[in-house]
Amino acid sequence: MPKIHPTAIIEDGAKLADDVEIGAYAYIGSEVELGAGTIIAHHATVDGFTKMGKNNQVFPYAFIGGKTNDLKYKGGKTGLVIGDNNVFREYTTAHLATADNTFTTIGNNNLFIAYSHVAHDCVVGNFVIMSAHTALGGHVRVDDHAVIGWNAGLHQFSRVGEYSMLGGCSKGSKDIPPFMMSDGFPAVPCSINKLNMQRNNFSEEEINLAFYAFKTIYKRGLSRKHAIAALEEHPQAQTSRVLKSIIAFAKEPSQRGF
Repeated sequence: MPKIHPTAIIEDGAKLADDVEIGAYAYIGSEVELGAGTIIAHHATVDGFTKMGKNNQVFPYAFIGGKTNDLKYKGGKTGLVIGDNNVFREYTTAHLATADNTFTTIGNNNLFIAYSHVAHDCVVGNFVIMSAHTALGGHVRVDDHAVIGWNAGLHQFSRVGEYSMLGGCSKGSKDIPPFMMSDGFPAVPCSINKLNMQRNNFSEEEINLAFYAFKTIYKRGLSRKHAIAALEEHPQAQTSRVLKSIIAFAKEPSQRGF
């Protein structure tokens, strides 16, 4: 049976796996589903139409599944889907989506450090790190292994590519392609995220290809169209996972630009 502190409030209808732990004064809403091994600490809240997978940890005073703060909300059933092995530290928040039958989505193995915020309709991948006091505006997409530095914020509808980084205290108003590092207020691309690539066992050749892409996109004075064409002309454009990822990201529709 779930291990539930007697002061916790579990609303009728909530679905808890057998080994879930719920701490003192925690609140679990009626439409919540918690997967095996999940731990909800004291004074934490999981509410709304929220489905959480296995082995997640929600620390004290976090609020997961809050109603969207988008003024376009007109009612209907909106939700939040969370995968496995995520950590939501103290005072973190993650909101439901806005339109009927839509979801804010969070993948697996992510770390949300204290006071970080995932707004309505965001899509967060896997192995993402959001440092303390970071915030995603609505409809932001953050791909796998990206890092958001302390006190940084991302504008609505912006995209963050895999293995990239937004530096601390930065204002992210443009898309950040995969493997790139952006910093400043407003943030501008400054280099590649070499350390992240090294930590994830990318080869020196792959790191050099990422740097080649950085120079092609940001240092040659090319338009986006011509920068993509230049990358596609590289001999390894069809074989390198680095160049393929950057080219695919650049070709996707963007509401914010690079």
